[in-house]
Amino acid sequence: MSTAVRLLRPRTDPDLPARLARSAAVREAGAQLRTDAFGAWLAERRRAHRFAVERIPFTALDGWRFDGATGDLSHRSGRFFTVRGLRVRVGEGPSGEWEQPVIEQPEVGILGLLAKEFDGVLHFLMQAKMEPGNRNLLQLSPTVQATRSNYTRVHRGAGVRHIEQFVRPEPHRVLADVLQSEQGSWFYRKSNRNMIVETTDDIPPHEDFCWLTLGQIGELLHRDNVVNMDARTVLACAPVTPPEAGALHPDTELLSWISGERSRHEVRTEPMPLKDVRGWVRDDHAVRHTDGRYFQVVAVSVEAGSREVSRWTQPLLEPRGLGLNAFLTRSFDGVPHLLAHARVEAGFLDTIELGPTVQYTPDNYAHLAPRDRPPFLDLVLRADPGRFRYAALHSEEGGRFLNAESRYLFMECGEDEAPLRPPPGYLWITPGQLGSLVRHGHYVDVEARTLLSLLTTGAVTL
Repeated sequence: MSTAVRLLRPRTDPDLPARLARSAAVREAGAQLRTDAFGAWLAERRRAHRFAVERIPFTALDGWRFDGATGDLSHRSGRFFTVRGLRVRVGEGPSGEWEQPVIEQPEVGILGLLAKEFDGVLHFLMQAKMEPGNRNLLQLSPTVQATRSNYTRVHRGAGVRHIEQFVRPEPHRVLADVLQSEQGSWFYRKSNRNMIVETTDDIPPHEDFCWLTLGQIGELLHRDNVVNMDARTVLACAPVTPPEAGALHPDTELLSWISGERSRHEVRTEPMPLKDVRGWVRDDHAVRHTDGRYFQVVAVSVEAGSREVSRWTQPLLEPRGLGLNAFLTRSFDGVPHLLAHARVEAGFLDTIELGPTVQYTPDNYAHLAPRDRPPFLDLVLRADPGRFRYAALHSEEGGRFLNAESRYLFMECGEDEAPLRPPPGYLWITPGQLGSLVRHGHYVDVEARTLLSLLTTGAVTL
């Protein structure tokens, strides 16, 4: 007599949100390192290796060259990334058309966090990783942060530590796994695989890695330039489900609004030779805009004793000015809401992704009359700092951007500043709705994911 085999399993792990919440509640000391000892640990890791970054002329780049026919800047291997031109048209009219350099990196990288329970509490294996574009060089990164070119060892350097946990993970050990975009203003259709994988294996200790709870990471997110962008985007994907009594816009209505925003915007992009991009010039040290705004492409020589390759040269994109990324917040019937913006960026796979209320580099708009400046930008710039529920300075991706930093804010508002019925392209959503959307690729942009990581780690409570 045969016995029926159960094939079905629960669609979701009902215990996982509670396990993550327990980890977020542990803020002062984990299984390995006290939070107040972290600064000394990071400083010791900085002293343990030699790190140096020097600006160089393009002619000093090793393995990189400007193509004679197109002017595109690429590596001789054909891997890593290429800086080329992009022609963009958004809607109608002259203001909706421009040309710019852009980073094209078609390969999908892995950003992976390894999780393990110690004494019944989930911890996450974090790495002290040097990135040449970070102003302070060494920051806290995920367990694995690697392009395909890196983990397949195109550079012929050392292998990526712990990569085997993410290339072929056991399906039942995966806590989160989603393709996410990076900066659509600077990358062309770039995606990374954001992963959280749990293990019960004994992980050999290494001096550049430490186990931290979600709560400890949340505490560190209050410090400027400590937790890097790649760690923040993965942390945002943690499947935390905050209890919410409801929302101004039910989920189906929210998804319909997103579909409508994607449909009403027409974005046409066309890769073009870098040498033909209008309004940009190249000299020995930079590819820059003639007005001195936006960003420039530069070259650096790097020395990093803790990396898979200890010396190399590469191009980097350097923004002109400090970024500002802020969610305006209000409570409706006791439920916190965030004012999301359907952002159009040339490099997105789809026409829009949800970003913070304000996501700009203010210096790029300083020359405009107040009526022509983006909505809510001046409100945040002129606000009393005492109104911010959170404020910190964080670096953007240090492997491709030089000195790219942004102020990240949550700011409470009233009806007179952020109305119940906001301007077109904006919608009030709950943190839970944002967390649900981020479990699917290309709905929430990387700046909004940084702000969401503050909620998933408990760094901010709205």
